[in-house]
Amino acid sequence: MLHITNIQKKYQLEGREHLALANVSIHVQKGDFVAIMGQSGCGKSTLLNIMGFLDTATKGEMMFLGEDVSLISEKKRAEIRKKHIGFIFQSFNLIDELTIFENIELPLTYLNIDRKERKKRVLEVLEELSLTHRTDFFPQQLSGGQQQKVAIGRAIIAKPALILADEPTGNLDSKNSQIIMQLLQKLNENGTTIIMVTHSAQDAGYASRIIRLFDGQIVSEKFQET
Repeated sequence: MLHITNIQKKYQLEGREHLALANVSIHVQKGDFVAIMGQSGCGKSTLLNIMGFLDTATKGEMMFLGEDVSLISEKKRAEIRKKHIGFIFQSFNLIDELTIFENIELPLTYLNIDRKERKKRVLEVLEELSLTHRTDFFPQQLSGGQQQKVAIGRAIIAKPALILADEPTGNLDSKNSQIIMQLLQKLNENGTTIIMVTHSAQDAGYASRIIRLFDGQIVSEKFQET
């Protein structure tokens, strides 16, 4: 599904060159659940942003769904994000002015799905997430765990091939963290490919593979039973 080979990412910081990623290669197959771990500043989020077409590598190759996407245009990158990738962020990134229904519906609006089909899909997702009683609420009226459920709903509503999760439980207590990780595990068991950045060893335990970064390089890769 996603293959990156010898990816490098360089930044200019205060007139000096900073190497955020150095010759990173990762191959992700359909149905994988990969956790990326490492200390703050090791390049985890930079790598996730490149995988999600939110940033570009300075050097290296990337294949996605069988297509070479190393040098594609920003327009094409945006199309891939809309059609094939769902994002889950630590800070939820919900739109406060929209209801829960409207937040989850938003990706389908961008894809020009007709209104009847949008409503059907959103109601199905709300039922799956046990949020039907919060349909007309706004994000600030929900708990942190409920907001992250809404963010997951928004990420999965368009049935993406890949979900990228950046510290999805970072702002949650242990009970809600477990609920969110069980939701991600269920999605993965149903065939969704997931790549997750996390500091939590407990969260990483849900993944089938753990990749550790240090100073922009992969230092270990471990497969595990889940």
